[in-house]
Amino acid sequence: MAKNLVIVESPTKCRTLRRYLTEDFTVVASAGHIVDLPKKELAVDVKNNFKPKYEIIPGKEKFIEEIKRLARDADNIFLASDPDREGEAIAWHISRFIDSKGKNIYRVLFNEITKRAVLAGISHPTTLDIHKVNAQQARRILDRLVGYEVSPLLWKAIYGGLSAGRVQSVALRLVCEREEQIQSFVPEEYWTITATFVKNNIEFSAKLEKINGKKQRIPNEKEVNEHIKKLRSSQFSVQKVVKKRKRRSPSPPFITSTMQLEAAKRLGFSTLRTMRTAQSLYEGVELGEAGPVGLITYMRTDSVRLAESAIAAAKRYITDNFGSDYSSPRRFKNKNLSQDAHEAIRPTDLSLTPEKIREYLTVDQYKLYDLIYRRFLASQMSDAVYDTTKVEIASNGYLFVSDEQTLVFDGFLRVFPDRNGEKEKGYHLPELSEGMLISPKKISPKQNFTKPPPRFSEGTLVKQLEADGIGRPSTYAQIISTLFARKYVVKRDKTLVPTEIGRIVNEFLSGRFEQIFDVGFTAELESKLDKIEEGKANWVGVLSDFYEELEELIDQAKKTIAEFKSKLTKTTEKRCPKCGAPMVIKMGRYGKFLACSNFPRCKYSEPITTEIRCPYEGCDGYLVERMTKRGRKFYGCSNYPKCSFASWDTPISSPCPKCGAPTRFVRRGKKEIYCTVCSYTEEMKE
Repeated sequence: MAKNLVIVESPTKCRTLRRYLTEDFTVVASAGHIVDLPKKELAVDVKNNFKPKYEIIPGKEKFIEEIKRLARDADNIFLASDPDREGEAIAWHISRFIDSKGKNIYRVLFNEITKRAVLAGISHPTTLDIHKVNAQQARRILDRLVGYEVSPLLWKAIYGGLSAGRVQSVALRLVCEREEQIQSFVPEEYWTITATFVKNNIEFSAKLEKINGKKQRIPNEKEVNEHIKKLRSSQFSVQKVVKKRKRRSPSPPFITSTMQLEAAKRLGFSTLRTMRTAQSLYEGVELGEAGPVGLITYMRTDSVRLAESAIAAAKRYITDNFGSDYSSPRRFKNKNLSQDAHEAIRPTDLSLTPEKIREYLTVDQYKLYDLIYRRFLASQMSDAVYDTTKVEIASNGYLFVSDEQTLVFDGFLRVFPDRNGEKEKGYHLPELSEGMLISPKKISPKQNFTKPPPRFSEGTLVKQLEADGIGRPSTYAQIISTLFARKYVVKRDKTLVPTEIGRIVNEFLSGRFEQIFDVGFTAELESKLDKIEEGKANWVGVLSDFYEELEELIDQAKKTIAEFKSKLTKTTEKRCPKCGAPMVIKMGRYGKFLACSNFPRCKYSEPITTEIRCPYEGCDGYLVERMTKRGRKFYGCSNYPKCSFASWDTPISSPCPKCGAPTRFVRRGKKEIYCTVCSYTEEMKE
């Protein structure tokens, strides 16, 4: 009997597959990539068709030896790494270590790790897709060229250890440009008017929508008072009553980006947390006596397509549990047909409800599985139906509008309600007829101000990257986690805020590599990688065109480094206590600091103090602005480590009226001042 070897990526998937295959199959894991470009060199021969120099990843030697040993005794070898570019590259690299003489080497794709899918994949193997491998190689080399050619310029212009990335730097640019829009935003005043009416003991309100047939923004209090004066002396009448039935359709099942967005909104998950949890659900979870079971389909996908078997299973489940009125089978189409390799993210078995298997799942697994399960089920359910009423009330050229929306059939909202956890609720208008005279109980003006665009959250940044065609499902989480790791971005109140060093890096890169780190250019490059995967573009040609432009920009950027560096260095009146030379302000990996202008002959440096006293009694130190390793700002004592005082909050020279401490702090996110010594707190005065 033939001996079969199946090679997968992860030990978890390994355990799951062993449960489905017979004793004739041996399953082994590679633990991800086994080779990569070495870190200490470019490892790309740009003069020889960009030939990459791969090396075995340290620690992976034992996996390779195990695979080679098992492959010697196997007749059939099935390469079953993940069904995407990275998985294809892993399979290709593994195949190069195997002596193929007298053996059959197959490529196997599993969109879900279930018995049905695994046996079908083994029964219908395919071959390695070299176009997909070339697309992965091209992406890896592009990223290496940018990282290793551009990053050294940042070291010379700012300080060592910084990095540039082909996609990461574009994402940083989006965050920085949004922050610039927020900081430069000037609020504009405008006023709205609401009229409150009572009819048949039912109180309702209507908002002013038009004046003399046109939508107008009332700019100030003077004008709004003139309108209020006219309205109070005018007669009101119902001009129009429009009743309609409105239907609201469910969203498609999740793709990677929408799963990350909804997990962030509803569960508070980071993109990395979402993907790690989804990976565990895909690879298999131990369900007691049932053993490991893959609970969801592959989680890196741009496709909203569903298998016909999944649609049929959803129809049966919905009909049995909610009734036929709730069933509405749907087939979703992708805008980009090239992204149709996988299904949408869905549960593999609807009988495994979240509640039924909750005891076997971690808290995160349960929350995400429940979200995926309900989103898929909702996508196959009937529309929610509302009765809507729109009433227009006129008064001397002024038009007020009141809307009512009442849910009459919950449809998909039965399983996937809105984010507040409730089905939409309607409010009731009284019975009104056209021509009816009606008097307002109250006419209320309200002052408003225009608001700046919101900062990106992790979820909305992923949504923007997808909309701009930047990155792919396998890269979104890594892009954002890299911004955090490089301290270019910090999270504040669940939103992304660029750090000072993030803004400086963006200023340098966007000013000198406008073409390379442009949203449109990056999206076009992603499209070229797709064409390589489809066999419609030559990967060496794509790399050659890119590198030619990159080299030219690097040569130009080198000429501006000294000017940029001097712009960041500010001379102060303070003198170096060691050599007497002027002290200058420089930027370091932990923020700004004072350094001797005679560097490197004199290496004296010191932190920049805020000139605000340390609050600890008996300490003569001053508070210094510092950075954590993750790029988060805090204030510590200049006498550290002798004095260990530190605070996240902003210090102010405001003595405590209770204990006399010289410094108090403004509590973040709240309008209050507090003392760290005696805990005395008071509200901030306007």
